[in-house]
Amino acid sequence: MGPGGSGSGWPLAGTVLVAVATSLAAGGEDCLWYVDRNGSWHPGFDCEFFTFCCGTCHQRYCCRDPLRLITERQQRHCLAF
Repeated sequence: MGPGGSGSGWPLAGTVLVAVATSLAAGGEDCLWYVDRNGSWHPGFDCEFFTFCCGTCHQRYCCRDPLRLITERQQRHCLAF
């Protein structure tokens, strides 16, 4: 057995990671309408399954990279400013 013994927690950590990834992919984080840096209005759009809204306050697109994710809450914050 390794240093963590039979209950080292790794299976649980993997399960949690999969649950978080699934909720991000299927969580309904679609792109809301936005205004780009030139002042042009862009309508909101839905991302395909297993993708989510990515980008910034002024440019949005669908992607699979969780590091580029912009949540609907963050998007609404953009609208306030």
